[in-house]
Amino acid sequence: MTDPSSHPLPQTAAEPVSDDERLLAAIVALGERPGWLFTVAATWGASPRPPGSLLLLDADGRETGSVSGGCVEADLLRRVRDGEFDAAPLPRLISYGVDSDEALRFGIPCGGRLDLLVERIEDPAPWRLLEERVIARASLRRRLCLTTGEASLHLAASTGADDAIFHFDGSTAERTFGPCLRLVVIGAVHITRHLVPMARALGYRVIVCDPRRERLAELAGLGAELDPRMPDDCVRDLADDPRSAVVTLTHDPKLDEMALMEALGGEAFYVGALGSQRTQAARRQRLEDLGVTPAQALRLRGPVGLPLGGRRPAEIAVSIAAELVAVRHGAALAGREEALAG
Repeated sequence: MTDPSSHPLPQTAAEPVSDDERLLAAIVALGERPGWLFTVAATWGASPRPPGSLLLLDADGRETGSVSGGCVEADLLRRVRDGEFDAAPLPRLISYGVDSDEALRFGIPCGGRLDLLVERIEDPAPWRLLEERVIARASLRRRLCLTTGEASLHLAASTGADDAIFHFDGSTAERTFGPCLRLVVIGAVHITRHLVPMARALGYRVIVCDPRRERLAELAGLGAELDPRMPDDCVRDLADDPRSAVVTLTHDPKLDEMALMEALGGEAFYVGALGSQRTQAARRQRLEDLGVTPAQALRLRGPVGLPLGGRRPAEIAVSIAAELVAVRHGAALAGREEALAG
């Protein structure tokens, strides 16, 4: 009789989940067809999208990304179809919302202004190289000279945050393209079932690791990749960079702490563990006894998630997702510190 544990787990095919990956894939898919890339170069007043936001329009009117709430996209599509950008060989700037009437027309708040950098995409080869490097989890900075139209690629530091991805000085634009965020969840439990779709909506590639294959199989169809390896192997291979996060949820010290030992000594920007404050204190002591340094142990966020007061699995998942957002963007978490101190 065949051992059921040897059966392959149902998997979800890897797909681009970050905005950068989706946009690069769309540019490469253009082939020999032209496309137009619009980058938010600068904003004044309130703006729906920050500088560095991207929109690709192809000759068939397909959109990838966004630069506003929709009205500007519709006008850009009209201008592309009218051929307004065909005759401009070099990148150039266009503006929306320069007066109150136009701001109202395009849904930009009163006093707002949006400057867009326009590029015509004709050769996808450089973008294919950029896509390959990003998929390989490198961060590259693309530098574009508006005077000559020349673009070059440079290595960039990889961080967990997306706040400093764009710089524009009026003549040169630099935009960093980075790999998708990864979330490795240790434990195929009820909280995981709720956390997976939330994390995917936030742009994470989610890997659920649990050597208990029968538990993993119950999560098929949620969009997570299912990994039956031991947790330390999974974290070592998939979560040792600043674009990765690790959350342990099994309540089994043998599984959780194998993952935590690897994660706390690595480069993941977030490491969290389920459990009460008393559990966390005992866990930190055990980890230090096993060779984790005190400084590394202090990186552990436990109890995992922001203290929102909810205890149901879905509510705990919300608190974890909220803390991931807060940590990535360097938000002050005074409420959490007060809760832990109390």
